[in-house]
Amino acid sequence: MDMGRFRNGKTDVEERKEDLREADLRGADLRGADLRGADLFGADLRGAILSGADLFGAILSDANLSRAKLPGANLIGADLRGANLSRANLRAAILIGADLYRAILSDANLSQKHLRGVNLRGAILIGANLREANLRDAKLSQKHLRGVDLSGAILSEAKLEGVNLSRANLSRANLIGANLSRAILSRANLIGADLSGAILSRAILSGADLSGADLREAKLDRANLFGAKLEGANLFGAKFDRAILSGADLSGADLREAKLEGAVGADLRGADLRGATMPDGSIHD
Repeated sequence: MDMGRFRNGKTDVEERKEDLREADLRGADLRGADLRGADLFGADLRGAILSGADLFGAILSDANLSRAKLPGANLIGADLRGANLSRANLRAAILIGADLYRAILSDANLSQKHLRGVNLRGAILIGANLREANLRDAKLSQKHLRGVDLSGAILSEAKLEGVNLSRANLSRANLIGANLSRAILSRANLIGADLSGAILSRAILSGADLSGADLREAKLDRANLFGAKLEGANLFGAKFDRAILSGADLSGADLREAKLEGAVGADLRGADLRGATMPDGSIHD
C-alpha cells in the first residue's frame, strides 16, 4: 500500500481508515496518523510505527501488533480484544477505558500512567513491563501475571482474586484496599509495597519478600506465609487468624493490635506485640 502523502496532507491509510479490515500494514510508518474510529479488525500491523497516532475508539480486535511501536498513541476506548501486542512498545500510550480482553501482551512495554479502567480480563501479561502504571479501577481478573513487573504501579482497590502473581515485582506498588484473596504471590517482591486494608485471605505468600511493607489492617486470615520476609513491616491491626507463619521473619515488625489467634509456627521474637491477640487467644500487654 502506498504510504505517500496526498495534497491534503493525509496518507492513503488515513483516507481509507473506515475500510482497513485485515489490511496488510506490516512495518508501515503511521506516526501521528489520524485513525480515530478506524476499522482495523484483523489487520497485520507487525512492526508498524504508530508513535503519537490518534486511535481513539479504533477497532483493532484480532489485529497483529506484535513489535509495533505505539509510544504516546491515543488508544482511549479502543477495541483491542484478542489483539496480539507481544513485545509491542506502548510506553506512555493512553489506554484509558480500552478493551484488551484476551489480548496477548507478553513482554510488552506498558510502563505508563494512563491505564485507568482498562479491561485486561483474560489478557496474557507474562513478562510485561507495567512499572508505575496506573491500573486503578482496571479489570485484571485473570491468571497470566507470572513474573510481571508492576513495581511502583497503582493498583488500589484492584480486584485480583485468585490471580497468579508468583515471582512478580510489586515493590513500592500501591495496593491499598486491593482484593488479593486466594492470590498466588509466592516469591513475589513486595518490598515497601502499600497493602494497607488489602484482602489477602487464603493468599499464598510463601517465600514472598514483604520487608518494610505497609500491611496495616490487612486481612491475612488463613494465608500461607511460610518463609516470608516481613522484617520491619507495618502490621498494625492486621488479621492473621489461622495463618501459616512457619519460618517467617517478623523481626522488627509492628504487630500492635494484630490478630494472631490460631496462627501456626509464628516466631514473634523482636516484634512489637503490644495489644496483639496471641496465637493462644491471650492479649499481649
